[in-house]
Amino acid sequence: MASSSSFHLCILFLYASLLIPTVCHGKTMQPDDHDHVALFIFGDSVFDAGNNNYINTTMNYRSNFWPYGETFFKYPTGRFSDGRLIPDFIAEYAKLPLIPPYKQPANHQFINGVNFASAGAGVLVETHKGMVIDLKTQLSYFKDVERLLRQQLGDEEAKKLFKRAVYLFSIGNNDYLFPFLSNSSFFQSYSQEKYVEMVIGNLTAVIKELHMKGGRKFGFFSLPPLGCIPAMRALKPGNSSGCVEEINAIVKLHNYALSEVLQKQERQLEGFMYSSFDSYTSFSERMENPSRYGFEEAKSGCCGSGPYRGDNSCGGKRGVKEYQLCGNASAYMFFDSGHPTEMANQQFAKLMWSGTTDIVWPYNLKALFGFT
Repeated sequence: MASSSSFHLCILFLYASLLIPTVCHGKTMQPDDHDHVALFIFGDSVFDAGNNNYINTTMNYRSNFWPYGETFFKYPTGRFSDGRLIPDFIAEYAKLPLIPPYKQPANHQFINGVNFASAGAGVLVETHKGMVIDLKTQLSYFKDVERLLRQQLGDEEAKKLFKRAVYLFSIGNNDYLFPFLSNSSFFQSYSQEKYVEMVIGNLTAVIKELHMKGGRKFGFFSLPPLGCIPAMRALKPGNSSGCVEEINAIVKLHNYALSEVLQKQERQLEGFMYSSFDSYTSFSERMENPSRYGFEEAKSGCCGSGPYRGDNSCGGKRGVKEYQLCGNASAYMFFDSGHPTEMANQQFAKLMWSGTTDIVWPYNLKALFGFT
């Protein structure tokens, strides 16, 4: 692993050039390296490294302003955190450079992978429609990258790259939060079970398409207890449990259905391997015993306003100008009304990378990347 100074130099080079460097962590990456594994990232604000900076959307779906990015980058990058996100740490563990957002200008080299995630995105096109890059569109962008890599590398080398690559997902959060908060008639026409079935069905279709394109190794960040994030706690500040349990109930349905589908794909799709991280348990454990994990506060956000700092006001750019900011983000599990701090992201990334089967199964990401 590179030293802290060399890692920072690598990041500065990446952002200064707006290109993906092929040398980082002291290792040169070539398409025919047998141990070179690209990382393709799909999802929402948990994984968005800045794609929404470059699309026509509102400040509700952007975080390219202070104090986002204050801890590590020292400036806002479009990540919904004070610093690095889970995929940033996964890339580091896999000896890759930071994986840049697909929409970043002049980003035309994809040999190490690319990040398609978009804050506010859902599996369903209807989730925040027109404001974000939904999963179906993220898939279409991947197909553009696939064609480009086939042109650049030739079919045989590109085929090897896609087969060795890891496809990492954090998606579904907004599909359940959006209908709850918006009271949309579209979503109210389904039972919880049917709605989950629709979300999982659309996600499965994307997995199958990626498999058809050569994808074999998939990683999933399952849904956390969304009813317990600061934004949800703020809706019921007098609630004894503190959480919106109807949201947690549908999250549990989703996670169970996802687990069932992944086991089914493993049986049906040739060479399909997956890693599923139990974020529900990991979040819950830290909320119940914050000091055990190095946190002083695990229910309120570091940045925001209102009860639990659950108003989406961090940075003062989303309608509410006044907000509070804690002095040490690392002491908090949540940075704003719904997103983990860098400290929490690093803990989750470590578990995803090398955790045991009680929290990530049937493989951890270290195994999918081929590290022993």
